[in-house]
Amino acid sequence: MDTNNILTETDYAVKNEEPMDKNTAALLQGRAPDDTDLLDRLTVGLPFLTDFWDEKYLKEYICRGGSKIKFITGRSGSGKSHLMKQMAAMARKDNYLTAEFSARDIWLHDFREIYAEIFRQCDLMRCLEKCADQVIRNCGFSPENVPEGFTFMDYLSQENLADALTRREIRLQLKQMFLDDPLIDNNFALACSLLTGGILGHPLLEEQNKNLLLGWLGTDTSVKITSLRPLGLSPARITKLNARHMLRSLAQVIHKGGYSGLIVAIDDMEILIGKSSLNPLHYTKMRREDTYESIRQLIDDIDSLKNIMFLFGFGRELLDNESSGIKSYQALWMRIQNEIISQRFNRFADIVDMDRLGDQLYTPPVIMKMSENFSQAANALGISAHPIDMKTAETIRGKSVTGNISIPRLTCYAAMKVETDV
Repeated sequence: MDTNNILTETDYAVKNEEPMDKNTAALLQGRAPDDTDLLDRLTVGLPFLTDFWDEKYLKEYICRGGSKIKFITGRSGSGKSHLMKQMAAMARKDNYLTAEFSARDIWLHDFREIYAEIFRQCDLMRCLEKCADQVIRNCGFSPENVPEGFTFMDYLSQENLADALTRREIRLQLKQMFLDDPLIDNNFALACSLLTGGILGHPLLEEQNKNLLLGWLGTDTSVKITSLRPLGLSPARITKLNARHMLRSLAQVIHKGGYSGLIVAIDDMEILIGKSSLNPLHYTKMRREDTYESIRQLIDDIDSLKNIMFLFGFGRELLDNESSGIKSYQALWMRIQNEIISQRFNRFADIVDMDRLGDQLYTPPVIMKMSENFSQAANALGISAHPIDMKTAETIRGKSVTGNISIPRLTCYAAMKVETDV
């Protein structure tokens, strides 16, 4: 399909006298936008899978303590990123915290890097504020009654209730919430207890010590381990060896904060076998195999994690390349391959083939609807696009069987194939 007439980012800037935003650029390139409302308007067919996952995983399994890993693959433009962003958006509506990032930005061979990025996006202090509210309720008070800018202890002092028994009850509640939970690392639990106490105003925590604790939890290598010992911790540095255990602790604290759980979406994993010098991260054979081993260990440990779901997205070359792809690492491939493949798409399968899903869902009428939704969204952003007719939809359906580009992207290209007046 000829794409020479597609409006470029430079054309857009000239025509509109302003630079192109990220969502417009994404549409122009046939990629999933970040804007949730725009993503919803573009979604056609995918609810067959996303609504099912929302019901079975987000609303039932994960929030009740389950854990799951899904691998999403397909050709260029098949909707992998769209599916992952859609699931993350649905998860946020279901009261989940989400962490989304690309393998082009974060090293995957060291799980410490993955944990650090998840920790950065999850805003631990916001979770601990919710935990502090729960402590206040357990003490028989209402968080809504604490004036803005006051700690709980400030409020108790104002009401002449800051007696020794109440202070002891606060410490007991913190111990039961964090230190008595066997799924939370002891040092992680103690750090969270101290940070939550700082929010409550008891036990008092100086700002310097708060920053030390958050720095250690966030894998800041500038934090000296010895500086944490006066606070009662006996920690070690967070490394790839203990990062999964720390992630389990983080997921537990997130759940204690009143969230349904944690959804982690990692996209663009085909960079593991990429050889382009333009790739921001270059994986050697050793780093690639370390990544495969890290994922293998995550799969083996997944039952020990609670309230967490991982989504890994990658182009199908990562599956098809037998010399350096996933199949080259037997310990990982044996754990994720589907032993039984039925004629119907299995929505419970661990490997989600977006091309196979598209073959089942994207009939010519659906393709026409997809082009209509895309055209409306594109026109609203200043990109000229028109819905396609049935004949073009049938052509796209036929070309997708043998081509390297899948139906959604071919549909976008067809809708944008217009004469430009630039």
